[in-house]
This record gives sequence, structure tokens and C-alpha cells, in this order.
Amino acid sequence: MTARRAVEIPATLAAVAQRGDDWAAWVGGLPALAARLLEEWELRHDGDATHGFTALVLPVTTRDRRRAALKIAFPDEETEHEALALQHWHGRGAVRLIRANPRLRALLLEQLLPVDLMDQWDVRACEIVGGLYRRLHVEAPPQLRPLSRYAAALAERLAALPRGVPLPPRLVDQARSLAIAFAEDDGCDGRLIHGDLHYGNVLAAVAGTPGEETGEWKAIDPKPLSGDPHYEVAPLLVNRYDELAGRVRDGVRERFFAAVDAGELDEQRARGWVVVRAMDLAAQRLAEPGPRATSDHDWLTRCVAIAKAVQD
Repeated sequence: MTARRAVEIPATLAAVAQRGDDWAAWVGGLPALAARLLEEWELRHDGDATHGFTALVLPVTTRDRRRAALKIAFPDEETEHEALALQHWHGRGAVRLIRANPRLRALLLEQLLPVDLMDQWDVRACEIVGGLYRRLHVEAPPQLRPLSRYAAALAERLAALPRGVPLPPRLVDQARSLAIAFAEDDGCDGRLIHGDLHYGNVLAAVAGTPGEETGEWKAIDPKPLSGDPHYEVAPLLVNRYDELAGRVRDGVRERFFAAVDAGELDEQRARGWVVVRAMDLAAQRLAEPGPRATSDHDWLTRCVAIAKAVQD
């Protein structure tokens, strides 16, 4: 079975070529790479292409007439072990992997429904994600990068921030101290963690009855590490932030406790990782050049507000 029509790259994905030469080369090679994989894996391109921030996704039909999704991701450190993590989960709590070429960052995945948690009540969505924690946080394969290495590097980056950056010195110092402590903690590594488990990275696998909640949810797009399950909570607090207008403190805390309780996590340890990750996001923004969808001021305010809310 071969491709029946040319693979067209969505203009919004093609625009990532502006990020640099590596991105431009990847985008330029995508049509040929997709066509090659469709032929080699005997897939029929069956619908319009979609994409995330770093990957092309094509709906396909396999030789045995199963509907699936062909994903081709940008080859970087975050996507290097995606296939390994999905293989390790075997479809339990995460999208099922059918076939992979890790070198090409190519994955053939079960086709999930185009329904994520973005429209769910945020607290209920956090409970759903918390439930996924218990399924996903199994023993990590040895090939994964350790979270302790990230924590140690973050502590150094925070220490190197110049004086006068628009962040509360107390929070920066606290995040640095926590990062050092986590890096030296035996519990920092060892469990398979998703790394970016937010509302848009959970899709429905089974449709619910009309008017009721979807029946089963699965995680997609992992950025896997060998780490600490408590690291996972922060994305649920950062995303859908505009919905918390006028009640940031209470809204953040409701989400935090919903995820912690559903995931059976230690409150204090999860709180520490939220502070660390919030300050990391702030430091990353300060280091990034160029225009952004969210202003520097608004983003830094968000990071500080989240770090404070989980501690007040």
C-alpha cells in the first residue's frame, strides 16, 4: 500500500522553519520523509495533517485497515526517548505504540479521538490527570536521562541570574535551594515520568455517551525522564491560566490539591517541585530572545503567582 496523495505540510507547522537552520532543514525534509514512511510501513494517508509545536501528525490506515496516526517529530533531546516511554507503558494510560523508528523520530500510534481535557472543568481535568499518574509512574528504563541532572543544572542557572531581574529574590533563592536538595535526593530519579502532562496532552480513547464524560483518557507527547512523580503537577497550574482571572490563588490551589489527591502524591514534595518549575519557566523566558504570544511581564507574573499560591 502506498500514499495516494502528496503530503502537504500545514503552513502553521512550516512556520517553525523560522526558528533556525535545524528547524528549516527538518521542515524542508518532512514531505519526503513522510512519503518514505508511508511507503515503507504500508500506510495510506487518510485525512488532513495536524501538528503540535514540534511534530507532524498524519491520520493513516494500515495494511490491515486499522486507523492509526503517523507522527514525525523534530529530532531533539526531548523527543529522543518518546518511543521508549510509549513502549514501556504498553498503552496503559498512554497512547499505544504500534511501530517506531526512533532515529527518525517516527511513531505509528493508535488513533485517539480529537477530544482533550481543555473543555473539561479544570478541577475535574486535574483529577483525571492525577489518576493517570498512578498508571504512568512505573519503574523507569535505564536509558532515560535522570531528573537529578536537570535539577542540578537548574540550580546553577538560577544562581547565575543577574541582579535586578524582575523576580522576587526570595523565590529564586528558594527554588535554587530546593533544586539542589532534589538533585541530591535518592527519590529524584527512578520512576518513568511524562514531563509535560497538561490538558492538551491527554486525549480521549473511548467516547462517552452523549452529555456524559468521555470514557477513557490517554496521555500523548511525553518528554520522558527517569524522575520523581511529584515533578508532574506544575503544567496543570501553568496552562489555562487565563481562566483563573480574579481568583488565581484559590484556583491554583484547587487544581494543585485535585492532582495531588488523585495521584496520591506527597503535598510538600509536590509543592517544592511546583516552585522549582515555576522559577525555571521564568528563567527560561528571561533567556529567550524575540517576540512571544505572552508578554514577558505577564509570563513572569504568572510564574511568580503560581509559586506563591501553592505555599500561601
